[in-house]
Amino acid sequence: MRISRRKAITPLAALSLAAVAAGCSSPPPRPPTDWSAITSAPPAGPAGNLIAAARNEGTLNVIGLPPGQLNYASIIKDFTKTYGIKVHQEDPGATSQQDISQARLENHTARAPDVFSLDMTVALANANMFAPYKVSTWNDIPVALKDPTGLWAASYGGYMSVGYTPRFGTITSLSQLLAPRFRNAIALTASPAAALGFGLNGVMLTDPALNAVMMAGLAQGGRNGGIAVGVTWFHQLKTDGNLSPLLATPATIKAGTTPVVFNWDYLNQPAQTGVPGWKTFIPPGVVLGGYYAQAINKNAPHPAAARLWEEFLYSQARNGGQNLLLQAGARPAELAAMTADGTINTTAAARLPKAVGPPVFLTPALATTAASYLAANWAREVS
Repeated sequence: MRISRRKAITPLAALSLAAVAAGCSSPPPRPPTDWSAITSAPPAGPAGNLIAAARNEGTLNVIGLPPGQLNYASIIKDFTKTYGIKVHQEDPGATSQQDISQARLENHTARAPDVFSLDMTVALANANMFAPYKVSTWNDIPVALKDPTGLWAASYGGYMSVGYTPRFGTITSLSQLLAPRFRNAIALTASPAAALGFGLNGVMLTDPALNAVMMAGLAQGGRNGGIAVGVTWFHQLKTDGNLSPLLATPATIKAGTTPVVFNWDYLNQPAQTGVPGWKTFIPPGVVLGGYYAQAINKNAPHPAAARLWEEFLYSQARNGGQNLLLQAGARPAELAAMTADGTINTTAAARLPKAVGPPVFLTPALATTAASYLAANWAREVS
């Protein structure tokens, strides 16, 4: 009897044969990525699958991004041009607290905001609403300007400053503002006494009036924020007749009725005031900073687009968010890293007002204490 010899079939070959027999010539497709669960990006930047997923979502919902400030119109336009994603802008003039309130109403709907840009106080008070996500440039964001778990990170900020028309020559110190030539010329953008009651989450760390008084106090050697010394200095300014009864607005600045203004340096730029030759100075050794935080809504209806937006905002590319914010006069969070690695727009950086000395920042507790002091003393001492 003849015995036939058959070729042995290995387990791998058997599997291949079984696949062919079943009509499967390729591995089964991977399940789609749940982008709401992705907490970080590779250091090389946003991966192609993130871009593809964001394009598939097709839309990004933002809130409270005024197109006339901080180059937001260009940032949104460039984001759409780069990725083909439509940006739906809701209530551009909303405050940080209003952003959060609106999100609570719209969460779990298609209209809910995907991302937030918030005053730091509001961000800290509402961190339970955010999804952790560390952008690819996470290590270039200073430790003091980000949550260690990735819930939020500062994207831009600025320093408290004094802006003024060129007819006053050059101002280099706050003491010069006590001179008679500044009669009725110096204005705040809001009443410092109102800083305590802005919303549910305490005092805004970026409140320009509160920080103006703080800056004046620090310039006179005040400690613990210098709020009492700052009130005394503004009392002197009022007594000398130099503090304007008007609050500064874009209209009053352009009209020349508030020719000297205390405000953040990114709002005290010629491009913002519309006044040719407008100047800005930061008192030497009194670098009082304030930053805005970015965060992703954990209920974002477009989680991939939300993460791609964050990547764009923190990109150091020439047309990336950090340089676009810098072109608007803001100080990007990654400024130091961009300066070191040569990715910074040097022309825009050269326009920033000179700041001498290390920056200091108010804590929520210190801001609340200062606002309480203002509420109790400003009207009696200054108004």
